Amino acid sequence: MSGLTLALTKGRILDEALPLLERAGIRPLERPGESRKLLLDTDQPGVRLLILRGVDVPTYVQQGAADLGIVGRDLLLEHGGEGLYEPLDLGIARCRLMTAGPVGVPRPAGRIRVATKYAAVARRHYAAQGRQADIVKLWGAMELAPLLGLADEIVDIVDTGRTLRAHGLEPRETIAEVSSRVIVNRAAMKLKHRLVRPLLARLAAAREEGA
Repeated sequence: MSGLTLALTKGRILDEALPLLERAGIRPLERPGESRKLLLDTDQPGVRLLILRGVDVPTYVQQGAADLGIVGRDLLLEHGGEGLYEPLDLGIARCRLMTAGPVGVPRPAGRIRVATKYAAVARRHYAAQGRQADIVKLWGAMELAPLLGLADEIVDIVDTGRTLRAHGLEPRETIAEVSSRVIVNRAAMKLKHRLVRPLLARLAAAREEGA
C-alpha cells in the first residue's frame, strides 16, 4: 500500500496548518517558503505534503493526485465538493464569506453587478433572494470594482474588515462562516483507510490540543 499525499493551501491556511501538523507529529523535512519545492517529504515515512493554490486543492484531491487536503470552506462551497469526504473541521483560518458594497449606497432596485471569484456561490446567494445578478469574475483586488464602476457589490472573504473600510466599503450579508476543513478522496478513504483514519485521528487530537 502506497503512502499518503496531503495537499495544503498556500498562505494563511498553510501558516496555521503547519503548527497543527507538528502537534500531530508531521513535520516537513524542508520548510515551505524556504524551499522552492511544492512536493515535500516529511519525517513520517510515506507522508508527503503538496503545496498548492487553494483553488486547486479540491481538484487535486477529487482526482486522486492527493489523498487528503486542507482547504477553506469558501473554496469547497465554490467547488461543490463532489467526490470528496469532509470529515474534519480544523477550526483554523477563520473568516466570513460576505457581500460588501460602498458605504451608504443602497443596492440598485433591478439587476445587480457583482465582482467575485466565487461565481457559483454568488449566483446561488442572489438567486435565493430572487435577485438577478451579473457576475464579473475577478481573482484579486475585488475592493476596487465598486470604486471604479465595475460592480455594485462584491462577494469576498472578510477577516477584520480593514481592507473594506480602506476602500470605502462596508460588509453587508454573511453568506457563510469559513474555516479550514480536511477533505479526503473517496477512493483513498476506502482503499487506504488504515493510513487515512489514524491520520484523521491525530489531526483531530491536534485540533483539540490547540483549541
